[in-house]
Amino acid sequence: MPIKIPDGSPAEAVLRSEGVELIPEGVALRQDIRPLRILLLNLMPTKIATEVQIARLLSHTPLQVELSLLTTASYTPRNTPIEHLQAFYRTLDEVRAERYDGMIITGAPVETMAYPDVAYWPEFLDIFEWSRTNVFRRFSICWGALAALYAGYGVDKEHFTCKLSGVYPQTVRAPEARLLRGFPDVFPAPVSRWSGVRHEDIAGHPSLRILADSPVTGACLVEDEGNGDLFMFNHLEYDTDTLKGEYLRDLATDPNTPVPHGYFPDDDPQREPVNQWRPFAHMLFWNWITCLYRDTPFDLSVLSEGAERA
Repeated sequence: MPIKIPDGSPAEAVLRSEGVELIPEGVALRQDIRPLRILLLNLMPTKIATEVQIARLLSHTPLQVELSLLTTASYTPRNTPIEHLQAFYRTLDEVRAERYDGMIITGAPVETMAYPDVAYWPEFLDIFEWSRTNVFRRFSICWGALAALYAGYGVDKEHFTCKLSGVYPQTVRAPEARLLRGFPDVFPAPVSRWSGVRHEDIAGHPSLRILADSPVTGACLVEDEGNGDLFMFNHLEYDTDTLKGEYLRDLATDPNTPVPHGYFPDDDPQREPVNQWRPFAHMLFWNWITCLYRDTPFDLSVLSEGAERA
């Protein structure tokens, strides 16, 4: 089914060139269908690339999806043109009265900072609190997952002595989980982070369970069985060359930056990387969207009328 994204956004041209079916806003308004409303809190510095990555994965599902973009008002990103933010993004005050089936929270390059030291941390907490009554289900990625676990459950992050970067095998621990339908016992996932969470801290919350993990990189995928929220610490949404770009950026700062593990063929950065994880990215987002469609209320106004979510 087609995906509706803001008309005229740079992501539109990229997705059309890939054959992704998009639906113009005017056509969407005439259709007698309630699309799934997904809000993307995009905290990545490469905002346009992240928009494309998420929209691409949301488009390969059997349901019509309407994607809206959210940014912070308290912090203006330096790597995205202000004209792009003004044209396609809204802030919490602009969406406060609206309701969404799902919200995706991206990663952010602030893992080495304490949460209170992040410039937009108070606003992040406001958005997270607002989502309890205005969003049915949340899907957080990398730093977004770490921050959501800290804000919602008090689970703090564990800092690593060096950055984990590369493609690492992840082992499925809950093969019966709806979100992992179709997954093999082990699947590859791009990893790019300075911190993670301890297994024992996850085990301390009866509603949380680890769906997939690695003995090297730790928890990969965690679910709250009570409300269906999902926490992904790795980056299945990454493009083939995303880790390469990060590696070259880090290399320019530190010549001793290690080559990303298991990413370049024969660990040779002169060779082009091969995407091993794309099918599992599509599978995870397909499963998430279909589970969301099955569970979400048709009338989203009941979200605010009912009890506050966990």
